[in-house]
Amino acid sequence: MGSAAAEIGGAPAVSARTQVVAVIGDPIGHSLSPLIHNAGFAEVGLDWICIALPVVGGGALDAARAMRTFGLRGMSVTMPHKSDIVTGMDRLSEVASTLESVNCVTLRDGALLGDNTDGAGFLEGLRTDFDLDPAGADCVVLGAGGAARAVVLALAGAGARSVRVVNRTPSRAERAAALGGPTATVGVVSDVAHADLVVNATPVGMGTTADGVAQLPLDPSVLHRGQVVADLVYHPAETALMLAARAAGARSANGVSMLVHQAAIAFTHWTGVPAPVSAMTAAVRSALSSRD
Repeated sequence: MGSAAAEIGGAPAVSARTQVVAVIGDPIGHSLSPLIHNAGFAEVGLDWICIALPVVGGGALDAARAMRTFGLRGMSVTMPHKSDIVTGMDRLSEVASTLESVNCVTLRDGALLGDNTDGAGFLEGLRTDFDLDPAGADCVVLGAGGAARAVVLALAGAGARSVRVVNRTPSRAERAAALGGPTATVGVVSDVAHADLVVNATPVGMGTTADGVAQLPLDPSVLHRGQVVADLVYHPAETALMLAARAAGARSANGVSMLVHQAAIAFTHWTGVPAPVSAMTAAVRSALSSRD
């Protein structure tokens, strides 16, 4: 843990002692990772900085090797590199190995340690937004991409009674469901009617159709009172699915908590310091409100 940097004009100064972490992706200009982590570093007084580095597809292993060259203390990994970077790690967490996907790299004693914090971040988000422990719950996950796979694994590991994976491509749903062992199976949209927890892990809801109609990943008639609906989309702040869920009497929240908590786990991996989640969340919400 380094000392807080001196300030120049109210902003922390970067010095030769400043510890650096990065986020890589392609594209990367939209990433909120620097905002989240820099808010955290400032809150706890660490002389650290997070920067965004554009790394084109196929460059993940070069980026991993460069961590040692430049002494980067950590790296967040986003699309399209989460799978490619796996083979560049010296050690993988059990979760990262199972998912074959890394979103957090820590340089420790010269070794590159790969983890995937998405699932754990999702579970912390459920606790934050809904005070919900998914143990014993019947769950439906919409989608079968990277986020969905992490959520399926996390829900099964947390003791969910059932996890049904719904995707337009059955083979992808089967691969995602396999991560949950006997707890998880391939499902259909109508299964939502019997779910305690519904998770939208698709990008549907981030925009509108050509005629300006808000998009929904399901028929809202299957939603009802008593359900929890977690939409991993975090912009717009209120998606069409969230509004439909509330109209049906269900509780709903967007993906901000998952975004912050997966970053908070990485923050602690890198620094050894508990992440200031409230400050990191406030920074994200402020940035997203300016995009509306």
